[in-house]
Amino acid sequence: MRVLGVDPGLTRAGYGVVEDIKGRLRAIAHGTLRAQGDTVASQLATLRSRLAAVVREHEPQAVAVERLFVTRNQRTAIRVGQASGIALLVAAEAGLEVVEYGPLQVKQAVVGTGSATKDQVGFMVGRLLGLAEKPDTADAADALALAICHLHSWKITARANAGAAR
Repeated sequence: MRVLGVDPGLTRAGYGVVEDIKGRLRAIAHGTLRAQGDTVASQLATLRSRLAAVVREHEPQAVAVERLFVTRNQRTAIRVGQASGIALLVAAEAGLEVVEYGPLQVKQAVVGTGSATKDQVGFMVGRLLGLAEKPDTADAADALALAICHLHSWKITARANAGAAR
């Protein structure tokens, strides 16, 4: 199974494509999409175009997007919500399964504790995927972590379904 993780943001959105091959996780691609434009609308259009190109190039079977969490800064929350909507739209247009995970779920799946720091998440992503180099931004590391979280969840669900079928 191949999963695209997306850490949404208006000016910077992390993406990470991870594949599970016979129980081994492998990073296919990761990076940071930087929106261009003078208006929110043009930045969202850039994000949509670049994210759609990632989907076309890497052909994931599912997309894992970070669920928006409540923040004190309303402007930031609105912008992240808009970028998240673009990620959901791109996935839906491609006919892909879409799952949203909260930051706590991702940290628990990758590090083992919901109170993990960004550095701890980045370190564990590197270890789990055997990356030679650290991802270019925390956004890319978070996107890889989202993909890993979904693959762990997918395996657990598949095993539970297999056991129920017996």
